[in-house]
Amino acid sequence: MDLLLWRHAEAVQAVPDHARELTLRGHKQARRLAAWLRERGPKRVRVLVSPTVRTRQTARAFADEFEIVPAIGPDGDVPAMLAAAGWPDSSRPCLIVGHQPTLGRLAALLLAGAEADWTVKKGALWWFSNRVRDGDTQTILRAVIPDDLA
Repeated sequence: MDLLLWRHAEAVQAVPDHARELTLRGHKQARRLAAWLRERGPKRVRVLVSPTVRTRQTARAFADEFEIVPAIGPDGDVPAMLAAAGWPDSSRPCLIVGHQPTLGRLAALLLAGAEADWTVKKGALWWFSNRVRDGDTQTILRAVIPDDLA
């Protein structure tokens, strides 16, 4: 399975938090990374998005259709994110557009075996795959793409 974690692009500072919109720079970040994904990412990817405005705007740069999943919102947790994506057993690639600190904690779990407060920059994408070798499940980091390298 391929699991892609995309932190929402830069957003304005405002209250309420769920209504924050992308800045002009954020829209540019989202379009740039979406173009990278369309060219190099997995095909027929399932897109899961937090219910916040900024994550929906980020996802919309890549896909017209996506699923809004409250469990991956700002107050979500790693187990809920993994369950929503179907990791590691789903046959379909999954892109999660979400938030810190949960995305960083999920990346740490996948690579180091335990949740830790790792940072995923705004607008960045982390792409993971898994495979079974000699009976052991392995997680592979395929790419980390910050918004300015997309």
